Amino acid sequence: MSNTENLNVLQSTQTVIHEALKRLGYSDDMYELLKEPLRVLTVRIPVRMDDGKVKVFTGYRAQHNDAVGPTKGGVRFHPGVTEDEVKALSIWMSLKCGISDLPYGGGKGGIICDPREMSFRELERLSRGYVRAISQLVGPAKDIPAPDVMTNSQIMAWMMDEYSRIREYDSPGFITGKPIVLGGSHGRETATAKGVTLMIDKALQKKSIPLQDARVIIQGFGNAGSYLAKFMHEAGARVIGISDVHGALYNPDGLDIEYLLDRRDSFGGVTNLFKNTLTNKEILEQDCDILVPAAIENQITSENADRIKASIIVEAANGPTTLEATKTLTDKGVLIVPDVLASSGGVIVSYFEWVQNNQGYYWTEEEVHAKLQIVMEKSFENVYNVHSTRGVDMRLAAYMVGVRKMAEASRFRGWI
Repeated sequence: MSNTENLNVLQSTQTVIHEALKRLGYSDDMYELLKEPLRVLTVRIPVRMDDGKVKVFTGYRAQHNDAVGPTKGGVRFHPGVTEDEVKALSIWMSLKCGISDLPYGGGKGGIICDPREMSFRELERLSRGYVRAISQLVGPAKDIPAPDVMTNSQIMAWMMDEYSRIREYDSPGFITGKPIVLGGSHGRETATAKGVTLMIDKALQKKSIPLQDARVIIQGFGNAGSYLAKFMHEAGARVIGISDVHGALYNPDGLDIEYLLDRRDSFGGVTNLFKNTLTNKEILEQDCDILVPAAIENQITSENADRIKASIIVEAANGPTTLEATKTLTDKGVLIVPDVLASSGGVIVSYFEWVQNNQGYYWTEEEVHAKLQIVMEKSFENVYNVHSTRGVDMRLAAYMVGVRKMAEASRFRGWI
């Protein structure tokens, strides 16, 4: 990896935001406002563990920009959480909301912990402790959390219950990704994968490749990756490769997706059941029509970009392709649907959930999917149009679309 690729996720995000604002004609003052979150809270959460000892966890909540409306974004429980990562993710959330034209800015939270090594009750105490620590900064009209890496609807339910106790009234709109019985939305669990499926469809149309028998490789078999494999298989595409934390499976004739979905564990692991697996790096370089990185960041770099054989890359993960690799692949004619566009299905359906909570009226799954399709297809066309007319790569085009609403709102408020 070259030196410029060793930039952390925050620095590379700032690089593209700077370029997007410059191309849109904004001053450096606007960049100074938008390059970092408006506020970042660091909290220490004491939790009594099952053995009676108290362990103190560190958590963060970043609110990038609330010029458009309340901030919105997930909370991740992961041993690798850092303040810079949470800041970068809050900026990406702002961009997703801008691209999707939602009345939100971006927020993000995280706790440094390993939920795989914690009991159910320890996770509950940690979840409630986090809400107590950030309760003054969040709320249905301030900042709305949601699930993210290694968090789920149960954790959201505990967080909502704790917030409702503190406020002394029921607040379903404080958090999204809740169980249906507590005001969750139909279609929320599959929203990211549904959105990626819609983006694959649009990209195939632009490349004049039929969906039937299109060859798909998906790196990552967690929530987004496994549902995506299911949707692609059902739509008639041929899923020829998948990977998880242990390794990768590849079969040019297509994998038995139903069998793999049936055998995967709760963290998306399935390849450990097979011999002769490939590595996560090797699966990226196999011949296919559509490559979907749905795992972690910095998977496609200047080192392997030349060996990528896909015609289309749709980023379901956050930051899987470095800026140098983006340039190499775009020059090769690969159509990249960037993360801030491709994986925005989750925040769009989270917005739908918040709207339903606020009005006390709930939609069917069919209504949710129909509304998601309208928003995402419009977003794709807006980004593709900037890419075509301004002669910029799809990532820069997405940032230009995403940053504009936030910059305009900040200007109208008189902040700049």
